[in-house]
Amino acid sequence: MTDLSTSTSGAQRLPIRPELAGLEPYGAPQLDVPVLLNVNENPYPPSDEVVADIAAAVAHAARGLNRYPDRDFEALRSDLAAYLLAESGVALGPEQIWAANGSNEVMLHLLQAFGGPGRTALSFAPTYSMYPEYARDTSTEWVAGRRAEDFSLDPRAARAAIAEHAPSVVLLASPNNPTGTALPLDTVRAVLDAAAQVPGGCVVVVDEAYGEFRRTGTPSALELLDAYPHLAVSRTMSKAFGLAGARVGYLAAAPALVDALRVVRLPYHLSAVTQAVARAALAHSAELMAQVGALREERDALVVWLRGRGLQVADSDANFVLFGVFDDRRAVWQGLLDRGVLVREVGPPGWLRVSVGTPDETQAFKDALVEVAGL
Repeated sequence: MTDLSTSTSGAQRLPIRPELAGLEPYGAPQLDVPVLLNVNENPYPPSDEVVADIAAAVAHAARGLNRYPDRDFEALRSDLAAYLLAESGVALGPEQIWAANGSNEVMLHLLQAFGGPGRTALSFAPTYSMYPEYARDTSTEWVAGRRAEDFSLDPRAARAAIAEHAPSVVLLASPNNPTGTALPLDTVRAVLDAAAQVPGGCVVVVDEAYGEFRRTGTPSALELLDAYPHLAVSRTMSKAFGLAGARVGYLAAAPALVDALRVVRLPYHLSAVTQAVARAALAHSAELMAQVGALREERDALVVWLRGRGLQVADSDANFVLFGVFDDRRAVWQGLLDRGVLVREVGPPGWLRVSVGTPDETQAFKDALVEVAGL
């Protein structure tokens, strides 16, 4: 990447912000290999019926592309509320829903509205590597506490960190990326209660990008929305719905919090085509959730298999598994890649993360790992 702060190709140097000078853009490797298990995608493409309905919805939207889309996308918000009622049993109104181009943009809206110069965003590592970038891009100070050795979050440590740093935003991933760890609701309540004591206020964001993959009995933070107006719960259609290419993320929160995001969004940020794709997919949510059940079973079987080979494996409520510990994880990663299997080199030293694929993809991963690691 060119260092824009020192480039001499133009008449003068570009005035890039100092904190951005020399940085590389975010991104996992995109390599052309047979088995892609590194970015937690749903391995199953939409069915022919879903594709046909999406195509028809896009064709209908295309007839009106000379006009700007519904900037408040009220129909989509109603559909998302109906889906969350069916999925989590939590009744919400459309005024409690927000959506954007992937949950990444949803998170950026949150930091634009509630972060900024002189303010702090707090999370607990290891966690999603984009969080500090959202903070950086909004000139928000970034502070990361630590999770426990088993990747859980100690409520006492969380309360102490909030009291010390007085953040305006707390980001909690549940299930956590890259560990797959879900947070008990008691822990989330402890964080919310501590955040309520921050002078000037503090928004707590529970990032449930992988929420649909949680194991039976693991609750959603959506259940806490009625009691905590400073809570936002984000979701995505990239994972469970298999729509990573559509870029649709959303959140649920109190109407006042949603209204704050409407202030910072760009005009007409969610295209008519994007809205049409999302609504068509939501109409098939029951079919798509059946795939989620199969992926849960594949994940749980993979965890058992890895532990049976003597590896450490984090409990996972997501569609991926964090495993290790290797003396040279880079060598294991490269060995898998040499055999056509791409996983993610991420997380604490010695650990690797593998997405749950189709049964054939999972078997290819197992065969390669046995050969590389001598299991």
